[in-house]
Amino acid sequence: MNPTTKKYYALLSGLLFFFFFTWSSSFSLISIWLNQQVGLKGTETGIIFAAISLVALCAQPLYGFVQDKLGLRKNLLWVIGLLLLLTGPFFIFVYAKLLAYHLWLGALVGGLFIGATFFAGIGALESYTEKVSRIAGFEFGRARMWGSLGWAAATFCAGFNFNINPDINFWVASGSAVIFLLLLSRVQVIKADAMGQLEYGKTDRLSLADALALLRLPRFWSLVVFVLGVSVYGVFDQQFAVYFAAQFPTPQQGNEMYGFLNSLQVFLEAGGMFLAPFLVNRIGAKNALLLSGVVMAARILGSGLVEGAWLISAMKLLHAVELPILLVAMFKYISANFDPRLSATLYLVGFQFVTQISSSLLSPLAGYGYDRLGFADTYLLMGLAVSAFVLLSCLLLRDTHSPSPSLLQPATK
Repeated sequence: MNPTTKKYYALLSGLLFFFFFTWSSSFSLISIWLNQQVGLKGTETGIIFAAISLVALCAQPLYGFVQDKLGLRKNLLWVIGLLLLLTGPFFIFVYAKLLAYHLWLGALVGGLFIGATFFAGIGALESYTEKVSRIAGFEFGRARMWGSLGWAAATFCAGFNFNINPDINFWVASGSAVIFLLLLSRVQVIKADAMGQLEYGKTDRLSLADALALLRLPRFWSLVVFVLGVSVYGVFDQQFAVYFAAQFPTPQQGNEMYGFLNSLQVFLEAGGMFLAPFLVNRIGAKNALLLSGVVMAARILGSGLVEGAWLISAMKLLHAVELPILLVAMFKYISANFDPRLSATLYLVGFQFVTQISSSLLSPLAGYGYDRLGFADTYLLMGLAVSAFVLLSCLLLRDTHSPSPSLLQPATK
């Protein structure tokens, strides 16, 4: 890497690390916190996650269009950073008390904060990183790897902290946000004509009509069909910690072991993020997307079929294979098939937004299924749904060509 590439790679990797560290500290044990500290059952927890998803699906199209309009400016990232800073006080002094006072009011306020900060915020940060990576000349997956490491580092200690005092995790989250803001202040906006280069000669200003034109493209809706299928993984993960912790003699032991498992999974995921670009470049974005869907279906079906903590853990660890391939392939598929100016809009709408729509609809149903059918049978139904959508996507997704080379790399002869 040249010095400019190294600088942007280091800073953006750091932003991803501390964003995910903040997110994991406050959210990786949220279902256990809602169950053991707040006293919510599966259906009520499903309502909480549905509220988060509803807010996120409203914020994500807005974040995507705003970030595409801003180009490489950092205004939106500053807003997200300030919200991250408020994480600790919000969970301790606002969210827990509101949920105890009135479930629906707490769900609404929590959905507004968590959805806008984390579930929409990560899409904005990832799409910003992906744009800079194409200009500066590094692979997005290798920067996103540091986000996984941030989540893993926080989760490793989350179980211990939770058993001492759950509030510790929330204060750690706000401390991590301070470092995020310091790093953001060091990121210099790339020169003004860089976005013009990224747009491959299109220098006209992006308009709302450009974004809405996506809705008339059949290939956009083909991508949506695929995302509807794989979005089930978010619903599957929401209350998995409760299911896993129930495999142990005491809740405290289950909490600690889940922290270890989640940390191991995300460390493996980080390695997957480093290796995923090699695989995706070799087999193509479409085939990589389908492969991630197959692994996801196997993981969810397997979780419903196997018994015991060890085998359930093995199924959980497949997420470290599936997610890196999915994220890297998604950005490469978007850049190969759509207008690069709209990459943030496409990622936040075509992937994140659709994921949250699915989550908002399925979260209460999943919670009801956990209460009535049990976790295992509900997982089997989820896995069958993913399998059906992946099979349909084999016909709908387009074969893609390789994206253009990075714009700040030295020319080769």
